[in-house]
Amino acid sequence: MKIIDLTHYISENMPVYPGTEGPKFAPANSYEVNGFKEMLITMYTHTGTHMDAPAHLFADRTTLDKFQITQFIGKALVVDCSDLREGQRITMRYIDRQRERADKAEFILFHTGWDRYWGTEKYFGEYPCIDSEVAEYLINSHIKGIGLDTIGLDPIADTNLSLHKKLFRESDIVIIENLMNLHHIGNELFIFCALPLKHVDADGSPVRAVAFVDR
Repeated sequence: MKIIDLTHYISENMPVYPGTEGPKFAPANSYEVNGFKEMLITMYTHTGTHMDAPAHLFADRTTLDKFQITQFIGKALVVDCSDLREGQRITMRYIDRQRERADKAEFILFHTGWDRYWGTEKYFGEYPCIDSEVAEYLINSHIKGIGLDTIGLDPIADTNLSLHKKLFRESDIVIIENLMNLHHIGNELFIFCALPLKHVDADGSPVRAVAFVDR
């Protein structure tokens, strides 16, 4: 079995969603003064490779701490749509190529290849997004979650977050954004794990996302 890390590093100069402040690392204790080192980290709940809960957009919906731990691990499939260009949509054609496996998956992860632009201005550009038909498929599949190697589920220009709202309004699903290394997984089902921090009333959380792949 091979374990593949799908998580970006958290650092002060990392990409963050436009309008959000980046994380801050400040010394809290030192070897010289206190005999040990400790840092104070300040960051938003949707920093880096992170998970959105339905409560991210709707006050009466589920927070991450209300899910069972089983929500965050399960059978997953990578859908390769890396041939798409800027501004193009991920359609059902990509899922239908692997429909039998997709129907068995608990997580669908979309590989656009956009993680290669991490740290550049292009990362905030017109990355490929799912269309409404794919959103309907995901809702009707009753899967646990979806993941993307882009900064968001919605186009960067959609400040209404229409796709987020559609999924969260109609299903108890989680969304994992800013994944990486999806091109290392292949097209077979594998075990995916993305564990959020266990804090109260969590609208979102950074995660350590990994793939367990049989090789």
